[in-house]
Amino acid sequence: MSAPESTARVEAFSDGVFAIAITLLILEIRVPHAEHGLWAGLLALWPSYIAFLQSFVVILIMWVSHHELLQMVRGVSYPFFFANGLLLLTITFVPFPTAILAAHLGTPEAKVAVAFYCGTFVVNALVWNLLFWTIVRGGLVRPEISADTIAGVRKAYYAGALVYLLATVVALFQPIAGLLINVSLWVVWVRLGYRSEGKVRDEHDAFSLPRTRG
Repeated sequence: MSAPESTARVEAFSDGVFAIAITLLILEIRVPHAEHGLWAGLLALWPSYIAFLQSFVVILIMWVSHHELLQMVRGVSYPFFFANGLLLLTITFVPFPTAILAAHLGTPEAKVAVAFYCGTFVVNALVWNLLFWTIVRGGLVRPEISADTIAGVRKAYYAGALVYLLATVVALFQPIAGLLINVSLWVVWVRLGYRSEGKVRDEHDAFSLPRTRG
């Protein structure tokens, strides 16, 4: 059996997709008309600011998570390519629900807009689970990654999908509460450890070696 291919090309392509998706977010914020004063026009864009900030942070966190996930992988496989591509599909879609959120957050349609926005991340979370399942099932995990680390990532991915689903349902009744539940997952993703403690400790020790005097 041939050795799995390197992840370098996958990560480079994925980085490009993340960069495009995160850049497209700013296009939603348009220069305001100044008929009633520029300050008033700028303040009226508050839904766009909220939508932009929320999606920017989410995509940034997903980019970091994707990088960390690939550090667990010793190579890629044919199913991995398609699972990763499906993940990128959900990421490139994010600017659209962001635009919907910005346009309707301050209107009577806020419930639908927020539910649609949160529902997008339900699908995204399910695809993260699919990608991780493909990695583990395909035997692509580096041997130094502990079983506890794998179980921790799997548990976080499962919980994330459920919390996003909860946010979607809550948004249909209380849109602001739905957004806050969505935002609460930022803490989970930022604190999620993708590598075993031993691996992290080894990397820390490598950067902490005392310098020899010349």
